[in-house]
Order: sequence, then C-alpha cells, then structure tokens
Amino acid sequence: MKSRTLTFVQYAFGLAVAFCTLAPFAWLLLSSISYQVDLQSVPLRWLPERVTLARYSDIFTNPDNDMAYAFRISMKNSLIVAAFVTLIALIVGGLAAHAFAKYRFTFRQPLIYLFLFTYMIPSIVIVIPLYMTVDQLGLLDSKATLVLLNLSFAIPFVIWIMQSYFKQLSHEFYEAAALDGCTRLQTLRLVVVPMVRPGIVATLIFVFLLSWDDFFFGLLFTSTLDSKTISVAISEFSGKHAVDFGMVATGGVVASVPPLLVAIFLQRFLVHGMTAGGVKE
Repeated sequence: MKSRTLTFVQYAFGLAVAFCTLAPFAWLLLSSISYQVDLQSVPLRWLPERVTLARYSDIFTNPDNDMAYAFRISMKNSLIVAAFVTLIALIVGGLAAHAFAKYRFTFRQPLIYLFLFTYMIPSIVIVIPLYMTVDQLGLLDSKATLVLLNLSFAIPFVIWIMQSYFKQLSHEFYEAAALDGCTRLQTLRLVVVPMVRPGIVATLIFVFLLSWDDFFFGLLFTSTLDSKTISVAISEFSGKHAVDFGMVATGGVVASVPPLLVAIFLQRFLVHGMTAGGVKE
C-alpha cells in the first residue's frame, strides 16, 4: 500500500511539473493560431472558435509585412551569432578546460576562480563601461560584437562544465595513446573527445541556448535590422497603439524551433557512456 501511494505521489508530481512546463508553450501555440478577436475577448477564450495559419504564412512568405520581414532577418542574425558563439566557445573553452583539468601550472587554481567569477557577474553591473568601450572601438550595431559579448560569458561556462568531465578521465588513457605514438593533439582528438562526447553535447546545447535567447546584449548594442536578433525583433512587434499578441506568439513559436531541433537531434549522443570501451581501473 505504501509503495502504491509513493508511486501515485511520484506520478502526480511528475504530471504537475510537466503541466507547468508545457502549459506556457501550449498557450503560445494556441495564441499563434487564434484570431485577434479571440485573444482580446472577455472572458478569455482558452480554445479558439476558429484557427488561422495566416501569421505563419506572413512570417515566411509575405514580402509586404514589415514585421515579418524584420523577423526573418533577425532570425538569420540569431542563427549566425549562436552558431559562431557555440563553435568558438566549445573550441576555446574546451581546450582551456582540458588544460585546467589535466595540467599543473602556476596560478592554475586562481585562474579557475577568476573565470568562474566573471561568469557570475551580472551583465547589468558592467553595462555602462562595456557600452562605452564598445562605442569607442566603433563596434556598435554589429553581429561580431554580439558574438564577442556572448563569448565573454559562454567561455567561462564551458570551462566550468567541461573540466569536470576531463577530470574523470584516467591517466591510463593518455599513457596508452602515447605508447601508440599519438601526439597531444591526436590524443585529444582521437581519445579524449569521443570519451567526453556526452559532456560536449550537453555543453553545446546550453551554450547555443544561452546565445540564442540573449536579449540584453541585442537590445543595448544593436540598433538596425542588419544586426538585431530574434528576441529583440519579437519585442518590437508591438505598435504605438496596439499589440498584435498573435504575431508575438507566432514569433515565439518559430523562435523556439531551432533550439528544440538542436536538442532533439543531439540527444541521441547523450546516451553514450562517457568511457565506453576504455580500460578498467
């Protein structure tokens, strides 16, 4: 009886968490296919009487809709920024994390704490000197600036996460690779990277989401459509006298698709054992 009660509580708790997680996205999806009159009705209609896909058609195909055009350009900008941030952060941060985990050198521990400290600093605290520096360098309103700013937070995050994976690797793997004639880079590429693939994939997903969801830097450091990101474009869907909640919801649904696809496509790599096929202690 006690076992059944515990099982019931676990399932109930899981369903409650799933509902709280999925309900906002479900409402976003319903709002994107609802007519404006349904969204503004009093009392609120939770389910639309009629559905429409016109907003999705506008976003992807309508050349005369300024908001839709801005959304398409900003989505491309976000993809570019997120891709570069993810690639550079994984390469630079991954190499640094491996060095911190496997090598002993002067000021190693203070440097680890320094990187962790920079990641913990809220962006709002340094926004004024950061803006002045970017302005003096002539880098305002540039996708490259967004990449650099996001990297300043993404690289410490990668170092913090990845070094814990590298620390779990036995030194015997490195000795075996050296006996086989592998250089350090070959050992890293052929032995280490395949063994920590779950950590790399998990970190990749988090870094991509970190840069894709960025709103703060995009709002402050961009001013034209050539460099605005998707979160900034969605925030500008409101007009002077009215807000098209349906278009905002549609933009939110479309903006959630790339990170969702990344997570779905890469989740199969997470099931691989971290040291599958390795020697046993």
